[in-house]
Amino acid sequence: MLTWIRNILLGIVVAFFASTILVVVAYKVMPVVVTPLMVIRSVENITHGKSPFWHHTWVSLQDMSPDMPKAVMASEDQRFLIHHGFDFDAIQKAMKRNEEAGKKKYGASTISQQTAKNVFLWQGRTWLRKGLEMYFTVLIEFIWGKERIMEVYLNSIEMGPGIYGVSAVAQENFDGIDAKDLSARQCALIAATLPNPLKFSSKDPSAYMRKRQRFILNQMKFVKWNP
Repeated sequence: MLTWIRNILLGIVVAFFASTILVVVAYKVMPVVVTPLMVIRSVENITHGKSPFWHHTWVSLQDMSPDMPKAVMASEDQRFLIHHGFDFDAIQKAMKRNEEAGKKKYGASTISQQTAKNVFLWQGRTWLRKGLEMYFTVLIEFIWGKERIMEVYLNSIEMGPGIYGVSAVAQENFDGIDAKDLSARQCALIAATLPNPLKFSSKDPSAYMRKRQRFILNQMKFVKWNP
C-alpha cells in the first residue's frame, strides 16, 4: 500500500516538473496569447455585468519602442540585467520598510518574478503561489534569458482595464499608434501606471501620474538596455 502511494506521489511530482518545463520551453519561442489573469479578469467582468473581452496583440521586442524596456526598468526593476531573477538588496530594503510602515506593505518583485506570475500563475499572496513564482522565475531566467523575459513581460502585463501589453495600450490609449512609434514620454507614462493599472490611467493621467512620468523619464537616462 505504501509503495503504491509513493509511486503515485512520485508520478505526480515527475509529471509536474516535466509539464512545467515543457511549457516554459515552448514559450521561449511561442507567443503567449492568453494568461491566467486575462481569464480571471474576464470572469470578474462577467460577474459585474461588464464585457468579458480583452485587447491583446502580440508584437516582437523589435517592433516596440526601444524606450519601452528602459521605461519599465526605470520604474520597476533597475537591476533587471544584473540579477538572476531575484533582487536580494531590494528584498532586504522592502523588509526593513515593512517593519517600519505598519499595515502598508512594500514589495520587491523583479520583472522576472512579475513575468512568471503573469504568465503561469494567479494573483494572491499565499505561500503556495509565492513558492511557485520562485520556481517559474528560476526556470525562465535559465531557459528564456533576459531579452525573452522582457518581450513576454511587455506583451502580457496588464496596462489598463481589459488592456494587456504594449501594442494594445498604444492602440487604446495613444490614438491607435504602433508600439514601435511610442515616444519616450509615452513609454514613461505607461510605466507609471504599472503599480496599479486599474487605478492609474495612461489615457487620462492625473497630476500624480505626471509626476511619476517625470521621475521615470529622468531615471531612464541612467538605464541601459543591452541584454
